[in-house]
Amino acid sequence: MVSGCSKLQKPGAQRNAAVAVGRMWVTWLFPFQGAQIIVFPEDAIHGFNYTRESISGYLETVPDPAAVSWSPCSEPDRFPDTEVLHRLSCMALKNALYLVANMPDRQDCDCRLDPRCPPDGRYQFNTDVVFSANGTIVARYHKQNLYFEAAFDVPPHCEHVTFDTPFAGKFGVFTCFDILFYEPAVSLVEKWGVRQLVYPTAWMNQLPLLAAVQFQRAFSFAAGVTLLAANVRAGGLGMTGSGIFTPWHTVYQHNTENEEGQLLLATIPILDTETSRTSQEWAREPFSGNSHLEPQFCGGTQVCEQDPFPITPTSANCSSTFHSVMMYDNFTLVPLEGSEGNLTACDGLLCCHLLFRRSAAPGELYALGAFRGLHIIHGTYALEVCALVRCPGPTFTSCGGEIDHANTRMDFRLWGNFTTRYVFPSVLGSGMQLERPDRHGPEGAGFFMSKAGMARGLVTACLYGRVYHKDREA
Repeated sequence: MVSGCSKLQKPGAQRNAAVAVGRMWVTWLFPFQGAQIIVFPEDAIHGFNYTRESISGYLETVPDPAAVSWSPCSEPDRFPDTEVLHRLSCMALKNALYLVANMPDRQDCDCRLDPRCPPDGRYQFNTDVVFSANGTIVARYHKQNLYFEAAFDVPPHCEHVTFDTPFAGKFGVFTCFDILFYEPAVSLVEKWGVRQLVYPTAWMNQLPLLAAVQFQRAFSFAAGVTLLAANVRAGGLGMTGSGIFTPWHTVYQHNTENEEGQLLLATIPILDTETSRTSQEWAREPFSGNSHLEPQFCGGTQVCEQDPFPITPTSANCSSTFHSVMMYDNFTLVPLEGSEGNLTACDGLLCCHLLFRRSAAPGELYALGAFRGLHIIHGTYALEVCALVRCPGPTFTSCGGEIDHANTRMDFRLWGNFTTRYVFPSVLGSGMQLERPDRHGPEGAGFFMSKAGMARGLVTACLYGRVYHKDREA
C-alpha cells in the first residue's frame, strides 16, 4: 500500500474533521492517523461489466436504516446472506470510524402492487452504505443516474440521503455520474443545505473537460462544498483520480504510471455555522462565485490587488473560426495567434470571450471553443461551455483531443454570456495538476474567471455550464 498524509486548515476555522479516501483493499487505518471517516470507491467490491443475471450472486439486501437499526458486526445472524455488510460493519467498529462503501443491493418487490417492479420481482440497485463508528448502518443511497449499468435499476424515486456525525455534522451522499445532474447532487446543496458530501465513483477520465480530479475540484469550488471523492483504481479503463476537496484547498492523487492506489488523509475545516464568516457566505450562496467573498491568491500567499484583465473583452476578428469535435460535441473554435490577444468564439447564442498573454512554446496550438446544446453521447444533458484548450497536434482537426501535458504558460481572462448560473470553473495544468482561478463569478450578463502566474503549462481552462432545466426537454 502506498499511503500519503497531508493536513489542511483554513485560517479562522474553529473545528476540523480528519477524513480519508482509499482503495477498497485498505482494511484499516493505524490509530495515530486519526481518521474519523473513510470513503471507498464505487464498484470496488464487486467489479464491472455485469448483466442483471450475472451480478445476482453478489447482491445483499441492505435494510432501510430509517426503519431498522442494525449493526451487522454485532448482530451477524439478524439478516441472512449479508457477509459483505458484516465485514464492512466490523471494519468500522474495529477502527472506530465512519465508513462509506459501495455495493450491489437487492430489494424485493411485488409486481402486483408496484407497477415499477421489474419482472423478476426485485430491484437491483447500485448502493452506497454508510456505517457509524459502532458499525451501525446509518445511511443507504441508491444511485439515481446510471452510466450504462445493465445490472442495476433506477430507483422509483430520487433519494436525498444525509447522515449526521458527531465530529463534522451533516454529510450528503451521491455516486459517480450523479455529479453531472441536478438530482440529487445539486439539490442536496441548494434545497437540503448540505455542505459536506461523500462521493464514491468509478470515473473514466475524459480530457480535456471531464477528467476525474478536474471536475471533482470544479464541483467543490463552484458549490462551495467539501467533497470526499474516492475513485476506483483501474488504469486500463482510464479510471484514476481521487481527492479531498474544499472550496479553498485540495489533496488529490492522479496516477497513470502504475496500478498503485493511494490512501489520502487530510484534516479539513467543517463547513457549518460555527466556522468562519467566509464559510457561512459560501453556504448561503452556492454557485454564485467567490470574487467578492475572500482574498484572491496569485500564488504563494500574495494577494491579488486587482484582476489582471479588468476590461471585458469585445468581439474580435473570427475569420479563422473552425469546427472540431470535443467530448463528442461539435465545438466552434478560434485559434490563438501571437503572444497575446482578444478572441471571441460563438455557438448560437453563447459567445465566449478570451483575453490572453502567453509564453512562447513552439509547436503548441491552442484554441478557444464554444458549445451550446444537448450532449447526447454517453448520457443526455444540456450544456453551455467555454473552453480554452491545448490541441494535441498542429492541425485544427486535433483540437478537442486528449492531452495531459503542455509547456505554454498562460495568463487569461475567460468570459461567457451563460444563461445558467450553474457554471463549474476548472484550470488544469500540465501533468494533471489542478490550478485555482484567481477570480471567478457572475459578471454582467454572464460568468467569468481569470488566472495569472501559472507555475506550469496550461492544458485546459474551462467554464462548464449545466442547463439542468433543458435536460427535461430532451
